Amino acid sequence: MEGGYPIRQGIPNEIDAVEKRGWNSPEDPHILLPVIYYLQHFGVFVNAMAGVLAARGRHIDLFGVIVLALVTAFGGGTLRDLCLGATPVFWIADPNYTATALAGAFATFLFARRFPPPMIFMEISDALGLAMFAIIGTQKSLLFGHGGLTAVALGTMTGVAGGLARDVLLNELPLVFRREIRLYATAAISGSVSYLLIRAILPLGIVAAIGGSGIAFVVRICSIRWQLALPIFRTRE
Repeated sequence: MEGGYPIRQGIPNEIDAVEKRGWNSPEDPHILLPVIYYLQHFGVFVNAMAGVLAARGRHIDLFGVIVLALVTAFGGGTLRDLCLGATPVFWIADPNYTATALAGAFATFLFARRFPPPMIFMEISDALGLAMFAIIGTQKSLLFGHGGLTAVALGTMTGVAGGLARDVLLNELPLVFRREIRLYATAAISGSVSYLLIRAILPLGIVAAIGGSGIAFVVRICSIRWQLALPIFRTRE
């Protein structure tokens, strides 16, 4: 157990940040940091699923599907780590993330070919990935000593950037800019802000993470269910 952390290879930048800047949460970092590590694996897995499902009906071969899955799974976290100066980025520091993404991609590819899932399956997996990554990005920004506004911005970026890159590769207007996709970035912002508010009231990172990700997921699913959307920018002709 190097340095007291059994998963140092998985989140070396986070552990280095804690060791350099100290720890300002009542939880034991030996418990909370592994939670962040496994949450990030879960986010990678469901985002890889969403990347595969986005290729449905587009006549893309297996290689193209895997590329879309990896871009969706790693895009937001990579951009976040580069902005924070957390290098090597998370999936290069720990190849297990790539294994997780590939497992999610292949499992979804094989399952979806035989049993085509309904559209709601993609929407739920995408909402889960969005919620998980938004909170992870917010947590990591705070660990690196940044304030709330920066944490919300990088949390939102972590949640939406992978899907944005995926849509660009598919030659589509990214989900985050489409009104009919319903409060995509807004859900990530809501989750990140909620995480900060809950942590300010009840300074327990795990509780705040559950609450923030839950709110982001609920906002996204409710926006789909009841077709909620922000106003469109229009000008008079």
